[in-house]
Amino acid sequence: MSEADVVTLLRDAIWLTIKLSAPILIIGMVVGLVISIIQTTTSIQEQTLTFVPKLIATLLSIIVLASWMVQNMSEYTRELFRLIVRH
Repeated sequence: MSEADVVTLLRDAIWLTIKLSAPILIIGMVVGLVISIIQTTTSIQEQTLTFVPKLIATLLSIIVLASWMVQNMSEYTRELFRLIVRH
């Protein structure tokens, strides 16, 4: 396996990590922003008010996106095994 192959594998792994984590992080960020706007307009500064909705939104997004995430990880793993067998 050449250095170019290793670099390609690392690049693909990093890209896959970004691709799988981005939707969950964006959902958490949007929920946090909405809750912050509500807190600002109502002058309620309770810390759990931001934490609990973000936690629920993150867990729900993981549940909804789990099959897509597993499919992408399995596809990457299969490709990785194909490369190992080829070399």
